[in-house]
Amino acid sequence: MKQKAFIFDLDGVIVDTAKYHYLAWKKIANRLGIDFTHEHNELLKGVSRVRSLEIILGLGNIQATNEEKESWLTEKNTDYLNYINAMQADEILDGVLPVLDWLKANDQLISLGSASKNARPILEKVGILHYFDAIVDGNDVTNAKPDPEVFLRAAQLLGKSPADSIVFEDSMAGVEAANIGGMTSVSIGDPAILQGAHYNFGSFAEITIQFLETLVNK
Repeated sequence: MKQKAFIFDLDGVIVDTAKYHYLAWKKIANRLGIDFTHEHNELLKGVSRVRSLEIILGLGNIQATNEEKESWLTEKNTDYLNYINAMQADEILDGVLPVLDWLKANDQLISLGSASKNARPILEKVGILHYFDAIVDGNDVTNAKPDPEVFLRAAQLLGKSPADSIVFEDSMAGVEAANIGGMTSVSIGDPAILQGAHYNFGSFAEITIQFLETLVNK
């Protein structure tokens, strides 16, 4: 059996931490008199913390000093970290563990390629850090997806070429990054949204051993 590099995004692929970002922002927004909804939260996906706050303040037409903004940014990050510090293994998304187990048992290389700056503590909290041969997160890269930097660095750390790398992603920017990097892209989510991926599954629970064998041997 060949050996390939399997690179996983974190949020929405292995665990769902987006809900914790939402709760932390909603707490601040509600205190400012803003009815912050899940629809509003969609505007923050893939956006920096500073820009996210600007969007929220714009929703309420609120002017704020730099000191106030810095205070809210710190509060948001503290609340978010408190949420992820309480994460447990039951927050791993359905179907992920069987895939990781099969890859490990068959001597495949596994890496994380995530924009999150809290990736390592999250993997530790849910008990799966030991599966990963390399981790590349928001602390290691300067360019955001769809720039392929995070995935190219992950492949490099694993000693594999882009052609021998498979990326699991749940965002269009992530799929584009994998494709631009010359890797095989596997999207997890709605195929109507995640167009352009080489393969699509609604969740990891749909992925079969036969499919994994196909990826390894192609």
